[in-house]
Amino acid sequence: MSTMDKLQTLIIIAAVGIGLAIGQIPTALYYAEMIILPSLLLMMYGLFLTIPLRQLRQAFANLRFLSASAVINYMWTPLLAWGLGAIFLSEHPALWIGFMMLMVTPCTDWYLVFTSIARGNVPLSASILLMNLMLQLLLLPVYLLVFSGTVGTFDLSSLAESVLLVLALPFGLALLTRALLRRRPAWLERGITPFFAKAQLWFLSLAIAAMFASQGAQLFAHMETVYILLVPVLLFFAVNYIVGGLASRLLGFSYEDSASLRLTILARNSPVALAIAVTAFPDEPLVALALVVGPLIELPVLALITQLLLSGTRRRPVSGRSSIDR
Repeated sequence: MSTMDKLQTLIIIAAVGIGLAIGQIPTALYYAEMIILPSLLLMMYGLFLTIPLRQLRQAFANLRFLSASAVINYMWTPLLAWGLGAIFLSEHPALWIGFMMLMVTPCTDWYLVFTSIARGNVPLSASILLMNLMLQLLLLPVYLLVFSGTVGTFDLSSLAESVLLVLALPFGLALLTRALLRRRPAWLERGITPFFAKAQLWFLSLAIAAMFASQGAQLFAHMETVYILLVPVLLFFAVNYIVGGLASRLLGFSYEDSASLRLTILARNSPVALAIAVTAFPDEPLVALALVVGPLIELPVLALITQLLLSGTRRRPVSGRSSIDR
């Protein structure tokens, strides 16, 4: 890992703090909201541009890992999120929607850093990244539509437009860039791609700082939302941590693959979910606020989990063969 990779978690946490501090400046709200979407679009464009499409095919090379990740992320997790919301957030429908949006969108960026810190199988985790992005694009509107009767009402067309804007547009632009530079691969491989590979952290940090700045005043005005969301968010991580461990033992995963699975099913994609929320629910600030509170809890929990995983290797590593070279 490079020095920047090692510092990524601290940089992201610093971005949260800077955003909350800037959010106390009255004029910051207007400008912060203008920065969120462009930063995310640039981050997603760079992400799609730097991931070879062959990684989508590589994900199918390890069917056990692929199946476990897909079943837990896209079948079990939505049910878990809905159940936790029904128990703890039934009196707060806007927070319930935000909680659902956060929990049904697996992370596509910083989970790789936590996987590396935990000495997990980073190539295997990275191989399903593009698949997770595509499934989010397809399934997020479906989840909200299915659960809308119990959570609340929303404009499906606005949601679809937001998903297309945040995910489909940068994906299409990345494909177009590759097509236009097909005859000039050096420009892509030595210039554009390395730049975006290094700049992704800064676009992500800028988006995180902007989203916390834009919602900082709301957060401090509704501090009770932190306490309302604390228990369901912590329970989500605790339950899925146990589920990931059970699945790993059942499938005979090595420690590396087990750590990758657990972090893949734990880390959530709050920046993208927030970008969709602020455009799909402009009159429901508490939806976006739930997606701001979530990372405040998530980041330290993921840092703690990586240390818990590492400490487990000294006591009782998971048996099985690593698929890091598959």
